[in-house]
Amino acid sequence: MTETGLQSEKLPAEPVAAPPARDLFAKFDPLLAERTALMSSGVRDPFGIVMEEVTSPTTAVIRGQETILLGTYNYMGMTFDPDVIAAGTRALERFGSGTNGSRMLNGTFRDHVEAEDALKEFYGASGAIVFSTGYQANLGTISTMAGRGEYVILDADSHASIYDGCKMGDAEIVRFRHNSVEDLDKRLGRLPKEPGKLVVLEGVYSMLGDIAPLREMVQVAKKHGCMVLVDEAHSMGFFGEHGRGVYEAQGLVLGEDVDLVIGTFSKSVGTVGGFCISNHPKFEGLRFSCRPYIFTASLPPSVVATAATSVRKLMTAHDKRARLWDNARRLHAGLKGLGFALGTETCDSAIVAVILQDQAQAVVMWQALLEAGLYVNVARPPATPSGTFLLRCSICAEHTSEQIEQVITMFAAAGRLAGATK
Repeated sequence: MTETGLQSEKLPAEPVAAPPARDLFAKFDPLLAERTALMSSGVRDPFGIVMEEVTSPTTAVIRGQETILLGTYNYMGMTFDPDVIAAGTRALERFGSGTNGSRMLNGTFRDHVEAEDALKEFYGASGAIVFSTGYQANLGTISTMAGRGEYVILDADSHASIYDGCKMGDAEIVRFRHNSVEDLDKRLGRLPKEPGKLVVLEGVYSMLGDIAPLREMVQVAKKHGCMVLVDEAHSMGFFGEHGRGVYEAQGLVLGEDVDLVIGTFSKSVGTVGGFCISNHPKFEGLRFSCRPYIFTASLPPSVVATAATSVRKLMTAHDKRARLWDNARRLHAGLKGLGFALGTETCDSAIVAVILQDQAQAVVMWQALLEAGLYVNVARPPATPSGTFLLRCSICAEHTSEQIEQVITMFAAAGRLAGATK
């Protein structure tokens, strides 16, 4: 109180300036600076290619130029199959352009069931679940199958979708050295015996094109009481007697040796989507527990209609398989003969990776190939293992002998220009 008995008035506090918001985009500065430097050198953007027109499974128009496609995963060339296109057209006209809902609500149409039935026939399986993408198939299956207090054991070079499935779940994660049966055995031997364990393997690894020693790895996994999931995204359609993948080619049996198989429609099947198949009697429990399945809009009916038709045609696509392997062996031998360092010593799959010294050499060679009329993938860390820079070739059954010879000739010229060969 003042001498007059009145309470003194308080002056309003000075407003405190709010701190500037932290720019969450700032973390991208090094990446953007690297891209700017690359573009300023006169190089085209390797990750901004636009297909102006696709004229066949093996050709497209890029910047007005007819270009051979050697950088897609259209292994069996099904994208322009007349029966596949007709099935999609019929479904589009009958059911419309989309589902407007998840599989668990209104999003299951006749053709979703048809696609799952086709997969069961293809794999000789009792259960199949179709996801909206192959990425979601791994994300959902792995995160749902292995929970808190359990373990996921995976190859160090596993695909990003496998790693992300591990991150989404609550299981403990254990990595082993790429394709090392001994390291897998050692790490499994250190784990407690009681918790459930899921060993995740891939038939073909997408960067180098190498295959896994699945038979030996599955033996080790079963010795330690583990369930086994195999991702056959890059082998479905042309490995094994029925085209089921590397596990079939190596004599393994679904339900006895392998518990779950993950696959995708975006490669040999020629459309988009993913799936998981199994012979486990409780497999349907996954459908009612898997968040990336439950909370995602389902695939358009035209997409699953094309998938079902393509999968059924792949069951008898013996001539296509033979052509694909012939093309792959010829390209691998031709590039090896030119002196390129390749991802595998022998032709193990439909992926041929050309290993280069650094990003500058990889991009120069990539651009030279594109300007000559050939599109391949340029890949760099973190997508590639061990800091490797490479050009990745994905062969198609529909590549002609003349196209394979053209490709080898183009690589010879581009390799000399980039200093990758003599």
